[in-house]
Amino acid sequence: MTFVPLFVMVAKLGMINTYPALILPFVASPLGVFLMRQFILDLPDELLEAARIDGAGQVRTFTRIVLPLCGPPLATLAIMSFLGSWNSFLWPLVAAQTEDKYTLPVALALYSQGQNSTQYGLLLAGSVLVITPMVALFIALQRYFVQGIASAGIK
Repeated sequence: MTFVPLFVMVAKLGMINTYPALILPFVASPLGVFLMRQFILDLPDELLEAARIDGAGQVRTFTRIVLPLCGPPLATLAIMSFLGSWNSFLWPLVAAQTEDKYTLPVALALYSQGQNSTQYGLLLAGSVLVITPMVALFIALQRYFVQGIASAGIK
């Protein structure tokens, strides 16, 4: 539903076949807005009131109080957003029109097919390359991810 208008917008901005065309359309997602909104709404109002009493403005309250508390949902959002973007196939296939801009899943799908045969060695080696950054990110942020999921159920 949004694919064609998104492509037209990126084309009018002259970003076809560039890295910003692959990154910028998916920086903010509805899931991210919802997740962060729900977490921030659950923060105690006493914290924000104490900051106002101490003379902190809106920006300082956000950067000094709210943002440090948002570690677990930000880590959860980073993992889920990175996973969705990393595994995306159709948008990078259309937006990146030359081989040097292809993402790993697109390149893997296009180059693993030989003439009348599939090159299984290349396919499996490429699959390891595609999965490695995602596993590394999850291992690095696992503690925050578990805290984010656990704190979502506590009321």
